[in-house]
Amino acid sequence: MNVTYSDLENKIVLVTGATRGIGNAIAKSLAKNKAHVVFNYRSNPESAEALVKELKELGASNATALSFDMTDYESMKSSLDSFVKDHGSISGLVNNAGVSKDQLMMRVKPDDIDFIMDINLKSTMVLTNHLCRNFLKAKDVSVVNMSSVVGMMGNTSQSVYAASKAGLIGFTKSFAKELGSRKMRCNAIAPGFIETEMTADIADKAQEDYKKAIPMGEYGKTEDVTNLVLFLLSGASSYITGEVIKVDGGLYI
Repeated sequence: MNVTYSDLENKIVLVTGATRGIGNAIAKSLAKNKAHVVFNYRSNPESAEALVKELKELGASNATALSFDMTDYESMKSSLDSFVKDHGSISGLVNNAGVSKDQLMMRVKPDDIDFIMDINLKSTMVLTNHLCRNFLKAKDVSVVNMSSVVGMMGNTSQSVYAASKAGLIGFTKSFAKELGSRKMRCNAIAPGFIETEMTADIADKAQEDYKKAIPMGEYGKTEDVTNLVLFLLSGASSYITGEVIKVDGGLYI
């Protein structure tokens, strides 16, 4: 079921990691709600322009692709500043970009920690903190951070990933407390197993075992996450901030 929120029309929303997976589904759902969808890309401008075209065809009031790598902070800041100058204040932010590198703790190297933490946590903090001055000029500001149920319960071979996603939860709550008086909201979503290209690559036996651990007995769909994102970005959730909402079929109860 696709949901619609009229107040998302023309709302400028930045979605990181929107070129694939859950982020791509979020961008398309926002387009269907007639938002101005902004996303970043690291390479392949042709694919970025194709996504811009697709988002507009889906109904986006506008769509803009920004060229910057999440860990190239100066390029990130410059791109965001130029966009705000040309188009106006961003009032919605979905921090979705993330990576994972599963391995046993005894095999984790310092460079692995830097790689995952830089993308999953540090870049999100740098981007969000930089946009705070922009948020002061915007209305109905809502930030949604994509954490993970793994950040709440931990998981074998995902110690660094879990730590990065747990860090996002702490950042979410701190943002909500610090900027709530300015009518800015910040919430986190903690997905469990969602049907994406990533979960499709999991071996069949492992998929069966994972599904047995989920009370609802199946993976979630991307729309289970996107519908919640739309709700949290819209005025329908205007008195909700600092929350961590699981979308996991009961995996972690």
